[in-house]
Amino acid sequence: MKLDQIVRQLGVRVRTTEDKVKEVEVKGGYASDLLSDVIGNAKEGYLWVTLQTHANILAVAKLKDIAAILLVNSRKPDADTLEKAEKEGIVLLESDLSTFELVGRLYEMGIR
Repeated sequence: MKLDQIVRQLGVRVRTTEDKVKEVEVKGGYASDLLSDVIGNAKEGYLWVTLQTHANILAVAKLKDIAAILLVNSRKPDADTLEKAEKEGIVLLESDLSTFELVGRLYEMGIR
């Protein structure tokens, strides 16, 4: 599924690299707030759902070739994280919904 479909259906906000949203293919999803867990278990092309907002999430996303990072509970990354994500070409999304609700909706949309 294309990332732009997910953005539209969930009504999430695109914070960085908006130009990539139409071309990114999401192959699955992973929800975790532990960086080591994401490193060990997320796969290339996955949408990562997390409440972490610090710059280290970008390094993990780059390492695992994550499709996008979806921040939950109205979490906002700081300006440095946004700037670095834009520079690195990492899509950051934001939602006011909880992890539980977002993951349920993603599952209903076919993201496994």
